[in-house]
Amino acid sequence: GCEKEAGSSMWIYVLLGNLLRGIGETPIQPLGITYIDDYAIEENAALYIGCVQTVAIIGPIFGFLLGSLCAKLYVDIGFVDLESVTITHKDVQWVGAWWLGYLIAGVISVLAGIPFWFLPKHLPKPQTRKDSSTSSEQSKFITEDEKDQHKSYQQKVKIAELAKDFLPSLKNLFGNPVYSLYLCASIIQFNSLIGMVTYKPKYIEQQYGQTSAKTNFVIGLINIPAVAFGIFSGGLIMKKFRISVLGAAKLSLGSSFFGYLLLLSLFAMGCENSDVAGLTVSYYGTKQMTDYEQALFSECNSGCACSKNDWDPICGENGVTYISACLAGCQASNGSGKNTVFFNCSCVGTLESPSRSSSAVVGPCQKGNDCPKMFLYFLVISVITSYTLSVGGTPGYILLLRCIKPHLKSFALGIYTLAIRVLAGIPAPVYFGVAIDTTCLKWGSKRCGGRGACRLYDSSALRHVYLGLTLVLGTVSIFFGVAVLWVLRKRSSPQDETLSANGERGACGTKSRKDNFVNSDHLIQTTYWPEKETRL
Repeated sequence: GCEKEAGSSMWIYVLLGNLLRGIGETPIQPLGITYIDDYAIEENAALYIGCVQTVAIIGPIFGFLLGSLCAKLYVDIGFVDLESVTITHKDVQWVGAWWLGYLIAGVISVLAGIPFWFLPKHLPKPQTRKDSSTSSEQSKFITEDEKDQHKSYQQKVKIAELAKDFLPSLKNLFGNPVYSLYLCASIIQFNSLIGMVTYKPKYIEQQYGQTSAKTNFVIGLINIPAVAFGIFSGGLIMKKFRISVLGAAKLSLGSSFFGYLLLLSLFAMGCENSDVAGLTVSYYGTKQMTDYEQALFSECNSGCACSKNDWDPICGENGVTYISACLAGCQASNGSGKNTVFFNCSCVGTLESPSRSSSAVVGPCQKGNDCPKMFLYFLVISVITSYTLSVGGTPGYILLLRCIKPHLKSFALGIYTLAIRVLAGIPAPVYFGVAIDTTCLKWGSKRCGGRGACRLYDSSALRHVYLGLTLVLGTVSIFFGVAVLWVLRKRSSPQDETLSANGERGACGTKSRKDNFVNSDHLIQTTYWPEKETRL
């Protein structure tokens, strides 16, 4: 009966809402970027794509700031008397108005979708590309005869024929070693980045003792702008220096390498565990507890009949946090709600003078004196790392677009987006969460019994698991990036490396290899015309 009363099926609505949101936002990447690449001047494509990616990052800045505001509002605001709430937003048990952000963002998303109806189906092509449906670097893949043959089928194609071409197109796509290796590198790197970003708020809260509202504010105001600036910088560098495909691969690999190298320094920027009686310190001040559950009880609280499942932390005047006023041995209190002060706490006095009883206030104690300084260092390195890793984003997209046949562009980006979301977006938060949970020192309990959320983590173990898993995945992705670079170098002649992205030849192949690519075109559909997929 308790389980049935406590359970709720409302999560289904959140699931369906996220499903619809995903369906709506997914086409923007593969089709939108292809739309830009089809109609933009070739040397400007990288800058435009960088701008689109940057604008997509600016949204979460406002999202995190909105989240920070909502996190300070109580979850049942408007339905309960806020004066009766005995905790503040700084308490770990506080639940903010998470639902409010969905309503506001949902209305804005609907309004933002309206202008898409007014975009033209086709734009006038730049003069330099009017006579070619492909970029100069891609032109090696299709001969002139085939282009004419493709155009003759423009009016005859049917959806059934497109469906029949799916498997040959897929086979041809994964037969491209550059695409396959870059896809593997991206999947592993996004596993690293998605896991890191998902648990970054929890890491900041637990490692540095910050509130969820402040954490959201910091991430939104500092970290995400660094990512946006990094993506824009990558596109600007590509345009300014007219970087070739081989150069784009080097830039993407270099940004990953130096980004993860900077991440190493975060191992030294952690805080010690908070002093929590019975968990990280004993009631008599000695460190390193062994049996956590049994250590919660001591002589000073033996006559209080306390529950070990409660989590209502109080801060003793000795600077030690106690799991509850009962376990602190407190026998009297004054005030109410957030202003409650406990007196005659027998356990608070045992650390300094066993014969002296002391007082305590509601809420956990603050972290050590060095923690705010470490948090500042963490923010600085985190911002630099975010910028460095993001610089390689746009060059990576250009590498992807230039090393596939032009009529597979939308298809390739669609498969890429699908693979990232399914193989990185879904599993990464799961196994990161499982790994992080192994560092828990104190579990909460559900209303009807059973294990609830973690209340306290081992700071040192959390730091090593969180950063270690991120770095291991990042290192593996770098090896795949090196493999991509090796394949590109193998396909390019020395003089190709100096040519820009709008040159007559690129690093994805040479004229000596042109026939090999063309001969494999029997795997591709013959019913092709320029912008086939985006028109469909």
